[in-house]
Amino acid sequence: MFLTFRRTQISDMNIIKPPHPLEVNQVSIFLAGSIELDKAELWQDRVCEALADLSVTILNPRRDSWDASWPQEISFAPFREQVEWELEALELTDMILMYFDPATKSPISLLELGLYARSKKMVVCCPKGFWRKGNVDIVCVRYGIEQVERLEDLIDWVKGQLS
Repeated sequence: MFLTFRRTQISDMNIIKPPHPLEVNQVSIFLAGSIELDKAELWQDRVCEALADLSVTILNPRRDSWDASWPQEISFAPFREQVEWELEALELTDMILMYFDPATKSPISLLELGLYARSKKMVVCCPKGFWRKGNVDIVCVRYGIEQVERLEDLIDWVKGQLS
């Protein structure tokens, strides 16, 4: 198995989004990747639906109450809360699923790829057409990060790891 889990699966799927507390008592999956409003598909919903039969906690950073007008500054409490939630979730989680939507730039996802490239808990889906696919591919090869071609493959990978 690619990953070693710290927790035992004990209940049905649970989805946690910011700003809710990160209370995890089973295998957890962080959905890293493209979120750019009006550009990125709602891929997180597709993943959650496909994994609904698993005993797993999904840490989904796509905040329901996000306001694109918020200043992205450390002094703005809701923005800081969002970023700190994501950083804590990335540290806490057992798996990081990263999806780069070709219709986006996803600078924060690229940052997270760099932060967690050595973690051994990441799998990446970077389809053809993503503007920095070459960079993503090189980082994945260099650090031994599992890669898949399509979002469906990402879902199948998770199911294989948890079966």
